[in-house]
Amino acid sequence: MANNPEPQNFKKYGVPFYSVAWVPYNSIRFDPKPKPEDEPDQPKPDDEPTADRKYIVLAGGGGEGNSGIPNAVVLSEFDATSNSLSDQPVAKHRTGSNLPYRMAVHPGGEGLICSFPQSCRWFEWDGENSMEGHQLGVKQSDRVLTSLEDVEQQLAMAFNNEGSILASGSEDGNLKVFKWPSMEIVLDQAKVHSSVKDLHFSPDGKLLASLGSVGCRVWDVISSKPVASLAKGNDEIFCACRFSQTNDKNLVLYTAAVTGKGGSIVTWNTTTWNRIASKSIVRDPISAFDVSADGKFLACGTTQGDIFVVNSSSMRIRQVIKKAHLGFVTTLRFSHDSRALASASLDSSARVTLIEEKKDGAGGFSLWLIILIILIAIAAYFLKNPQRFKEFTTMIKL
Repeated sequence: MANNPEPQNFKKYGVPFYSVAWVPYNSIRFDPKPKPEDEPDQPKPDDEPTADRKYIVLAGGGGEGNSGIPNAVVLSEFDATSNSLSDQPVAKHRTGSNLPYRMAVHPGGEGLICSFPQSCRWFEWDGENSMEGHQLGVKQSDRVLTSLEDVEQQLAMAFNNEGSILASGSEDGNLKVFKWPSMEIVLDQAKVHSSVKDLHFSPDGKLLASLGSVGCRVWDVISSKPVASLAKGNDEIFCACRFSQTNDKNLVLYTAAVTGKGGSIVTWNTTTWNRIASKSIVRDPISAFDVSADGKFLACGTTQGDIFVVNSSSMRIRQVIKKAHLGFVTTLRFSHDSRALASASLDSSARVTLIEEKKDGAGGFSLWLIILIILIAIAAYFLKNPQRFKEFTTMIKL
């Protein structure tokens, strides 16, 4: 990448990034731009919210001190048709000396929550309707999340798919689950892990997985009680967890792990909580992990800056982007339609990778199908012409 022109789907925005997410643009409610009373009504803008308008939001920075590297929440627009990110951020909200580390975007378009060293802050989408279209921005809300003020650094945060429950896990191993937006505490458990590294809700929101380096615990959200404790293997260090549904609609839990041989993915049965399989995927340690919304793909980012897209049913590598980033991949997320993958790195870069449309093994299957059709046609010909079959067998004997 250093010796070649950078592709349009790769941009540097001057901020080392720790988290990335897709903006639920179609769900955002834009306030109409006020106009003078004597101004006539104008026609509606052409660019009403559509699935073609895609934004990613990123968070990160240089932290405290006078390094000159800003701390900011950054918005960038992605054009799927040209496979390009905007050259400059659509919006950049600076957060002073406080580093926005982890982030959870509300699926209903209300806004997003960012974790800072000693608190969490709520941000709202800043947009308005105008003749130029919907101008999207981001701003810090006046709302104070009292339950997440004066707390340890939150290393993981997640909403359920409905946006009605928020989970947050801290550096000192505490897990909190709240009703949203009331912030009524559903679960408050101390020292569930030495440090909470990742959180993820099941698609129906009934289960929550919390992950630490040496194990993963699964919680029943309704009863607020643990239902399973999953231990790592001898040489494993867990780094991420994701619930997903397989092609036959069975719920599974994936844990990404770093081993002595590199990075692997462990699949767990969510009824017995036994391991279904453990598959070595990459030679380098996995530094970021995600699963597509349709459950078809897994994505791994590595410490070497590479990205691997894996077919979930076969666990075969489907797509490889070598040196997708110059630094190690800190975060990645599939788009809501599972057709694109956003990733970011400490090298201040953001990237969107389109998922290739192909079927694993399709070429081999087509070849065998063609051969079978030819054999059937030959057999049908000889059945209708037995004399030709006799001549053919005689010729072979000669």
